[in-house]
Amino acid sequence: MIRKLPILPTLLVALAAAAMIALGFWQLDRREWKEALLARYAANSALPPMAFPRFPDEALLFRRVSAFCLDPVEIERRGAGSFGYRLIATCRTGGAEGPGLKVQIGTTRDPLKEVAWKGGAVSGYITHAPSGRSLIGSLFDRTPDSLMLVADTPAAGLSANPPPDPSSIPNNHLAYAVQWFLFAGLAVVIYILALRKRQG
Repeated sequence: MIRKLPILPTLLVALAAAAMIALGFWQLDRREWKEALLARYAANSALPPMAFPRFPDEALLFRRVSAFCLDPVEIERRGAGSFGYRLIATCRTGGAEGPGLKVQIGTTRDPLKEVAWKGGAVSGYITHAPSGRSLIGSLFDRTPDSLMLVADTPAAGLSANPPPDPSSIPNNHLAYAVQWFLFAGLAVVIYILALRKRQG
């Protein structure tokens, strides 16, 4: 004789599986959104240059821009993968760029490299500025990421910055969707096996 299903555990597993399936479909929607965004980024590099925007706008990534750095108040060093390190200047500005313009002035393989960059007119393309937010923090903080100008011409003594590459932005949403669907299926299978063992 088949025993009745335990109501509460069955309900919890069903809710968990439904939530995982919903997350899978959400990732599929995100995949379509990301593909459209990447296509826009690829088209941005062919658009005419513009002034560096005063406010962050995700849609402007990889757009050609120009700006003027009145005074570099700080130059920080960040990892740049195979390029070694990238040097990023935070500038005072007096124009439309707004306060705290960040300019990636070049790369170096020397972890102790110092550079005496005085600022001035710069041109290049837009990318994200380095962020200290964690992945979990970014889920709750919807403030737009800051933007940064990656200079076409490196400062004296530095190597050139990498060219704009929209393909460097990951689009892993399909893999995430498959993972959520698999998790849902596994949860149901494990629960069925547990029920059989309990009833056997």
